[in-house]
Amino acid sequence: MEQVNGWFQYLMDSEELIRTGGLVAITLIIFIENGFFFGFFLPGDYLLFLSGVFCGTKILNVPLPLLMLCIFLAAVIGSFVGYFSGWYFGDRIQARPDSLFFKKKHIDSTRKYFAKYGSQTLIIARFLPVVRTFSPILAGIVKMQLYKFTTFNILGGAIWVLSLVGGGFYFGEKFPGIINYVEYIIIFFLAVTTFTVVRGYLNAKKELNESKESQ
Repeated sequence: MEQVNGWFQYLMDSEELIRTGGLVAITLIIFIENGFFFGFFLPGDYLLFLSGVFCGTKILNVPLPLLMLCIFLAAVIGSFVGYFSGWYFGDRIQARPDSLFFKKKHIDSTRKYFAKYGSQTLIIARFLPVVRTFSPILAGIVKMQLYKFTTFNILGGAIWVLSLVGGGFYFGEKFPGIINYVEYIIIFFLAVTTFTVVRGYLNAKKELNESKESQ
């Protein structure tokens, strides 16, 4: 059990993960988080930003274009995995009982985002933990057209990677001292994303309830 807890803590420690696992670990984590429902708890936004920071400070010694390409491909291909798993195994996924790595409420909250934003959810969800993981799966469950999913998947992945990895690289290169404030960066991202998810969920729930009452 201690080994499992240690492995879990390692996965959640973005700084240690980047330092020891390098590009391979970053790519694998992003692929799992975007493609498999049990990866919803993995770091996403701040892992991208910190990978950019570490690249800018040369602690992660890989070219920026290669870093961006690997993360972009991992995000896009991972989302395709989620999409096709939702398409072919949607009923089975929705019928799963709640467990540590699966909650039906995550599907329900993602469904509310789709009801409000439609296909654009695939772009917005890139910046929303949990919703980012379940939006491709739900897109498959509702049988979204493949060309439409592909378009928003690629567009969302590109915006996500360029803004977070690119932004992290800029700060790492221009302000290398930022590396001493990694914990505060993580706390900041967690606070912003948590607030955004909760607020978006409550707003979507309120609007759906109002629309039902008006019918």
